[in-house]
Amino acid sequence: MNPAAKHIGLIGLGLMGRPMGMNLIKAGYSLTVWNRTASRADELVAAGAKLARSPEEVAAASDFLLTIVSDPPALEEVLWGNCGAMPALKRGSIYVDSSTISPALARKIAAAGAERGVRFLDAPVTGGDWGAKKGELVFMIGGDAETLKEAEPILSVMGKKLFHLGPNGAGQTIKLAMNMILALQVDALAEALALTTRSGIAGEKLVEVMQSSMARSGVLDVKAPNLLKGEYVPSFPLRLMHKDLGLALDLGNQLGVALPATAAAREIYNAVKGAAKEDLDYSAVMKFWKR
Repeated sequence: MNPAAKHIGLIGLGLMGRPMGMNLIKAGYSLTVWNRTASRADELVAAGAKLARSPEEVAAASDFLLTIVSDPPALEEVLWGNCGAMPALKRGSIYVDSSTISPALARKIAAAGAERGVRFLDAPVTGGDWGAKKGELVFMIGGDAETLKEAEPILSVMGKKLFHLGPNGAGQTIKLAMNMILALQVDALAEALALTTRSGIAGEKLVEVMQSSMARSGVLDVKAPNLLKGEYVPSFPLRLMHKDLGLALDLGNQLGVALPATAAAREIYNAVKGAAKEDLDYSAVMKFWKR
């Protein structure tokens, strides 16, 4: 299909949504966008996107709708609030949500979509804002395999890997599990650096040894420089990681799975979030030991 023949709607133009939208425009797709703060659409509008007045208007104009917003309440407002998108979705269209929400909300959206003849994929992403800019995100996808096959050309513009993980809700479950690990890794690194530096040894020495050991990881490559320099420009905001840890703990409670390490980590992220005066990357958990 000629990309320009497929009308795509994008709701949510934050750190991830804006570069994702730019990649869709570069690929030749017709894009209609909406964001609660309209000025965030300026860059995309300048590149050729149309700015809608409401989520409803985006949905009505789209064969393929993509949402990526901050949290479950924001998504529910976009879908079912005043001038919401859900009632305006076209029969036969595909709706993909790349926010990080609960698996239960993903299944609720899938059921609401099915009543309207709309196919839904929950497809949260990982890869940071740099991955969004390069079109190298990793999509974790729950939903129907045939729907994914049809959505694949569009998702592949924004991502380098698409993992089909099971029915609706599976993508969100894996995303929450993934973010638990990332949050715990950075929390553990911060704790270890605090111990090292209090002993009078440069934190760089610890990182140098870790890079040659079993403790090496991708997240170490990206986040260790933040912790060593004390610079926390957000590529994944701490407030969103805090939210995701809460969602993981809620899911653990629903399933009867104890998550003691996650619970402890969330308390540390909570303390840093409460003291923060600005939006910081989640690597700013290091601030807990700097107080």
